[in-house]
Amino acid sequence: MMKPHRPVHHHTLAALLGLVGALGLAGCADVAATLLPTPRPVIVVLSPTPDTSLPAGGAATTAVPTPTPDAAAATTPTPDAAAATTPTPDAAAATPAPARILERVRARGRLICGTNAELPGFGLYDPVRDAWTGFDVDFCRAVAAAIFGDATRVEFVALTTSGANERFEAVRSGRVDVLFRNTTWTLGRNVSGLAFGPTTFHDGQTFMVRRDSGITGIDDLAGTTVCVAEGTTSQQNLSDDFAARGIDVAVRLGTDEASLYPAYDAGECDAVTSDSSQLAGKRLQLDQPEQHVILGDRISREPLGPVLPRDDNQWLDVISWTVFATIYAEELRVDQATVAEQARTATDPRVRRLLGLEGTFGEGLGLTNDFALRIISQVGNYGDIYLRNLGPETPLDLDRGPNKAWNLGGGGVLASPPFR
Repeated sequence: MMKPHRPVHHHTLAALLGLVGALGLAGCADVAATLLPTPRPVIVVLSPTPDTSLPAGGAATTAVPTPTPDAAAATTPTPDAAAATTPTPDAAAATPAPARILERVRARGRLICGTNAELPGFGLYDPVRDAWTGFDVDFCRAVAAAIFGDATRVEFVALTTSGANERFEAVRSGRVDVLFRNTTWTLGRNVSGLAFGPTTFHDGQTFMVRRDSGITGIDDLAGTTVCVAEGTTSQQNLSDDFAARGIDVAVRLGTDEASLYPAYDAGECDAVTSDSSQLAGKRLQLDQPEQHVILGDRISREPLGPVLPRDDNQWLDVISWTVFATIYAEELRVDQATVAEQARTATDPRVRRLLGLEGTFGEGLGLTNDFALRIISQVGNYGDIYLRNLGPETPLDLDRGPNKAWNLGGGGVLASPPFR
């Protein structure tokens, strides 16, 4: 409603003009300053003093200026303005809530899963056969089996640690529904808009060196040049651990994994560092794999697992219980070869609940009650997946170490919450 016109007195008009003039002069005093980042050298030297320029966990941080009280007051809407921008109940109701990820995946008819395309044993694409293989790839298939009852209904997207196909941006933007790609769970990543599912592979960071280098332990690396991928947890761990040990090394930064290992193979550095599982896979792609060894020392613990967007608890539950189903099945000794028979004859109530023969737990997740049966019959339990991709019959032949079910001996730490 328009207010009735009121005459403005001359002395009031003069006061207003004076105020406008003062505000104009104050506005001219504001000057914007732009800080240009200093270019980083390709080769840097680590010293015992921690390098605080490296972001924790590889996550980027952005400084947000705190407004002054006057500035804050200037941008705070008056009660009338706030009321004018508040939608009416009808307008709010007309705006649909964003579809949850499980609904979106079902409507699309397939899962879109980000993974590695160049790491034997974990994520590898064969363009000749148009085939994807690997430990992480099989967990993508397990999710598809849980949702659709068909492990083949998955589209794989090759993602990297940097560049246009950077893995975390693909998750945040919704380009992929979930990421299974040898990725470490860290606090910095967790609070930057990402959620993590259960750890699928317990790993640790170490070094690969030439067999004839004379390097047999971490202390022997003093004075050498080490290749490491820029912006990764491996870079941060190298800086932190060697600063604590007082070991000086030169660091050759690789922009991504595709450039890192060729640089090492070409002799541009004396050692290359990453998770032990990645080193084992990448060693197979060197010109003479037998001429390189992986040190037994570890400088970190790396819990690797699935990554997904924050704030969708149902989707987190679907991913988590897909992983747990593979682990719990191995705990109960239900594997791909025996699951069909156990689905017919099992009397153990734990097995019956896992396979959906009792209870309605699958429905609580938005899945069918036999979702775990579908996963195990089509993809396998955790042991099946491990042996197929990383076991003694594969080129990697990785000892399972802690990646065994807790109740099967040998120092295993894998465990699932019970299905009850």
